Amino acid sequence: MALYKQSDDMAVLGELYQRYMDIVYGVCLKYYKEPETAKDSVMQIFEELVSKLKRHDVDNFRGWLHQVAKNHCLMQLRTPKNLKTVEFKTELVQSEENVHLNGVLEKEENFKKLEYCLGTLTNEQREAIKLFYLEGKCYNEIAETTGQDWNQVRSFIQNGRRNLKICMERQESGVGSRESGVRD
Repeated sequence: MALYKQSDDMAVLGELYQRYMDIVYGVCLKYYKEPETAKDSVMQIFEELVSKLKRHDVDNFRGWLHQVAKNHCLMQLRTPKNLKTVEFKTELVQSEENVHLNGVLEKEENFKKLEYCLGTLTNEQREAIKLFYLEGKCYNEIAETTGQDWNQVRSFIQNGRRNLKICMERQESGVGSRESGVRD
């Protein structure tokens, strides 16, 4: 390297480069995957070395050359002529309107399942569930409204909630039928 920097003799640089050309070719082949393109880059990198060696102080020529080759390949792959474009088909993309509509339809389906499952509960469970969850009444208010004992109200709500959950899960899995509701 020192001899080349002093003399600017291309033969000296060529002899030095010859020792590491296999490494440079290997790096280029790794990135390009095409032998001819890799060979072209080996020659281009040699041409880059003519000016780069004059500007840089290099302690480890082999490591430095490996990095120069890697950077060269990456820069070539990033040029516009090497960037591959893919046609964008808008009909394959879900529009926001469709996503919103799907969400609305899913909610509607869940309401239908819930309505069906409410119908599978005993009258006491159904009434307690509606008063508690839909009307927001507390256990004491439900007990006053229905004339049931506080513990019975609690039991109707707990069992009704469990039975609704079982029914909804069966509906989700497609197993549900009018007779599948569990009642306590």
